[in-house]
Amino acid sequence: MTQTRVTQTDARTVFLLAHTGRPAAIRSAELVVQGLLRSGIGVRVLEAEAADLPLPSAVETVREATAECIDDCELIVVLGGDGTLLRGADFARASGVPMLGVNLGRVGFLAEAERDDLDKVVDRVVTKEYEVEERMTIDVIVHRNGDIVHRDWALNEAAVQKVSPERMLEVILEIDGRPVTGFGCDGIVCATPTGSTAYAFSAGGPVVWPEVEALLMVPISAHALFAKPLVTSPDSVLAVEVQPHTPHGVLWCDGRRTVELPSGARVEVRRGAVPVRLARLHHASFTDRLVAKFALPVSGWRGAPH
Repeated sequence: MTQTRVTQTDARTVFLLAHTGRPAAIRSAELVVQGLLRSGIGVRVLEAEAADLPLPSAVETVREATAECIDDCELIVVLGGDGTLLRGADFARASGVPMLGVNLGRVGFLAEAERDDLDKVVDRVVTKEYEVEERMTIDVIVHRNGDIVHRDWALNEAAVQKVSPERMLEVILEIDGRPVTGFGCDGIVCATPTGSTAYAFSAGGPVVWPEVEALLMVPISAHALFAKPLVTSPDSVLAVEVQPHTPHGVLWCDGRRTVELPSGARVEVRRGAVPVRLARLHHASFTDRLVAKFALPVSGWRGAPH
């Protein structure tokens, strides 16, 4: 993870992405737009979302949801839950524009602010008092009979999962071209440090601090004596081979994009060539964020001895 300080530029347009299916998101979007426009900052939204938002005529709309629609924008402000934040990450990765997330859902580890912080969000955007950090991504390639049949990427995780509820998925795990183990399971999660608090966490994987560069491989309900989470070098290549005699599986990337995995498919995961840039408002440690997001019990802590 690297950090860079934001410097002043002439570009003063913000791209706004919101979960318009939630009344709270609609109201939050309205407040953010009003605050930015009052400060002379232009706002751009997708045409499909603008129809659901009470926006003034000064707001610019774009029809296509492509990286080009964020041209000249200095920031992507995302209002919503984890799904909306991951949708914003698609735009951030494709455009290179930093994403600032406002959590309107439950946990929201990718978010930098909560619903009650909207005034602060607008103020920090106007004054450019934020920092930008780069988060690792993963590139995913699916092979079948030696041919590449699918390419994808993820910020959190790529999950190979079973489809048939009555039968396990038989897989062999490989790291850096060498087999590690094989077993029947419900699936395998290959995650980044950012994704260690998402699906991989639910599957029993470790929490990895964002500044640690690593790749994770976490089995889901494996029927085996050795089925522990693995943490590898960020330069390792992880592979999951779906055995020929097993039912077909499915690949999910960030829980948003999916493709069927026929028996005999091979999924390779490696460090992504393009990171996602996140805008940060706070200097709080990841430890404090972890405690706050999961409401961890720390009462009684007296601090390190002087």
